[in-house]
Amino acid sequence: MDTNTNFIIEKRLHRTADNLKRNNINAYVINNLEELHKVIKSLIAPNDIVALGGSMTLFETGVIELLRNGDYQFLDRYEKGLSPEEIRRIYLDSFDADAYFTSTNALTIDGMLYNIDGNGNRVAAMLYGPKKVIVVVGINKIVNNLEEAENRLKNFTAPSNAKRLNLNTPCASTGICSDCNSPDRICTDYVTIKRQRTPNRMHVLLLKDEYGY
Repeated sequence: MDTNTNFIIEKRLHRTADNLKRNNINAYVINNLEELHKVIKSLIAPNDIVALGGSMTLFETGVIELLRNGDYQFLDRYEKGLSPEEIRRIYLDSFDADAYFTSTNALTIDGMLYNIDGNGNRVAAMLYGPKKVIVVVGINKIVNNLEEAENRLKNFTAPSNAKRLNLNTPCASTGICSDCNSPDRICTDYVTIKRQRTPNRMHVLLLKDEYGY
């Protein structure tokens, strides 16, 4: 990354962070993955109950392995061999976690998180339950406004995830949203988080590189 590009990205990240803070959401501009892991470790304590929502970003940044290998009570929704009933139990237990990790589908420069969900467990936990919500966000998720956020989700995020999950939806074939009625549709719950009422509950970790969908 050249110095000019880095300058623009840093300005964008810091402007977004400042606006998140105005919305009572803690924000951190993170330079690299080593720094990311250090900040995460500062936000959670040994023996904390930690959980997470579905997220490629958390895989790509090594956060899931950090939680698996750390001294935490990790409610691992990705553990092999779990039955549907056991996964549902993890979803419910996650509401009482000390920290809930996720990414966001889009984040506006003025500090609003925009998400769509299929089951609703991820956005529900972001809204209520866990004592802390820690959101890891790549620069690619930052958009100018909610209109751009919705466009990003419909024409990139949702089709990418539908393809990844091998779902039987039109967007998995065409790459664009057709507002379908497919039983496999994953765009069912649309949630905008504009502000936090509880101080120090939500922490957004902003990364200079691109991660996730």
